[in-house]
Amino acid sequence: MNGSRPAAPSVLVLGIGNVLWADEGFGVRCVEALHQGHAFPGEVQLVDGGTQGLYLLEHVCSARHVLVLDCIDFGLAPGTLRIFRDDQVPVWSDTKMSLHQATFQELLSLARLRDRFPKRITLIGVQPAVMDDLGGSLSEVVRARLDEAVALALAELAAWGVPGTSRAASADEALSPQALALPLYEGQRPSAAEACRFGDARFFPPATQGEAA
Repeated sequence: MNGSRPAAPSVLVLGIGNVLWADEGFGVRCVEALHQGHAFPGEVQLVDGGTQGLYLLEHVCSARHVLVLDCIDFGLAPGTLRIFRDDQVPVWSDTKMSLHQATFQELLSLARLRDRFPKRITLIGVQPAVMDDLGGSLSEVVRARLDEAVALALAELAAWGVPGTSRAASADEALSPQALALPLYEGQRPSAAEACRFGDARFFPPATQGEAA
């Protein structure tokens, strides 16, 4: 035994977002679907990045190829999918793209400062429709693009030489806690009468109430 550490995965598939805020969870739902439906070679690592931000730096620095799935704000119709590659993915830019851009760009910039920037990077994103539904799932128009985004990711990985192989879904290998699995998360959601959606009206009253007062 020589004490050497095993090689880090050379391809990182990273889903970014917050599943508790409707379409914010698109990137995470994509990487979950990839993981549930496909097996990949050992050099591929699938990560539910959630909203961890800079805590993902070592993951990015350790990979030669990085595929990111996220919500993208480019002012187009809700549900529009876009794909950006390499120089199209901004490190420092005034153009707002990802809804997590400030942290994500900082992460990429730190990777470059460390001289450990990925050789290839691809960003696949969707224009969100609903962002203010606390406890909500993906909107219909965004969920309708989930399979297409997964197909785009599979095609990108295949082009990088790490194709996925279809497999049966397994709850035992979920990336996220079972309570957040899409069918359970949607099926057990309380009604609007039972759970707050936008904030406690006692502290955030509608504007009409304020005007009436």
